[in-house]
This record gives sequence, C-alpha cells and structure tokens, in this order.
Amino acid sequence: MTRICTKCNNSIPENEQLEPIADKYPCCNKCWTEWKEYRIMVMNEMRLDMSMPDHRKVLKKHEKIFAGVLTPEGDIVDYSNEDNRNPESKPQSEF
Repeated sequence: MTRICTKCNNSIPENEQLEPIADKYPCCNKCWTEWKEYRIMVMNEMRLDMSMPDHRKVLKKHEKIFAGVLTPEGDIVDYSNEDNRNPESKPQSEF
C-alpha cells in the first residue's frame, strides 16, 4: 500500500525511511524537515517553555495542524473520506 504525505499529498516511496513521529501521520521527510524549522518559530513566537506540559501540548497541536491531520479549530481530519484529502475544496457543510 502506498503512503501519501498528509501535508503535501505526494506519495512516499516504500523504501524511504521516515522519522518515527513523522511515520505515524505519515509525513514525508521534506515536509517533516519543514516542520522542524517551523516549530522553532512557533516556540519563539508563542514563547513556549518545553519544560511545561501545557506548552508541549500546544506545540503538539501545532504539529498536527502543520501535518494536516488536525484543523486549526481542533477538528480531526478524517482521511478515510477522499473528499477530505483535497485541502483546496471546502467540506460540503460549508456551502
């Protein structure tokens, strides 16, 4: 079964080794590298302290939003429905 990146919707080659956290989404290595750079900006802008559990939860939420598995409102994106795989189209409930 081919894996599709939740961020860029490109297929991930079967022989490509993903980082363990990126693999659970799955998120390709290119997008995951972008996240690692972006998370530093998130921590700095929001002044997050990683020694505090609440701040780690905030960063994890932003990670899921970046990876495309969570909406900014906190809703989980159901990728079993193919209509949800196209970020350019709006869900039918918003029409």
